[in-house]
Amino acid sequence: MSGYVYLAHLSIPRDMEDAFNALYDSGYVPNLLQVPGVRACRRFKLEWSDSEMPEYLAFYEVDSPDVPKSAAWKEASVRCGWAEKIRPHLTTRRHGLFRELSQAESEAASAIPPGT
Repeated sequence: MSGYVYLAHLSIPRDMEDAFNALYDSGYVPNLLQVPGVRACRRFKLEWSDSEMPEYLAFYEVDSPDVPKSAAWKEASVRCGWAEKIRPHLTTRRHGLFRELSQAESEAASAIPPGT
């Protein structure tokens, strides 16, 4: 794994789900997988939650934290018509980039007493 993951957490009205999934799988993801520094993408649909959260999650493995903000990413994300056909209908859009913790960082974090 590269050490970075970019998450897109999205909600779309039920009547748009078929169009959303078709364009995501046939255009959006294939375009993004051609961007330098994008290693993989996996998509998920929420099965259950103990709180309100968006129904869809896309998990992108990227080489650096700059990849999702690059010009190549932005160009690839609009090439399939996503910006016009899907983005206006999204009811929730949350994005985040995460860095994998090293074993040493994980051990140090687990050694800190809760509440400190």
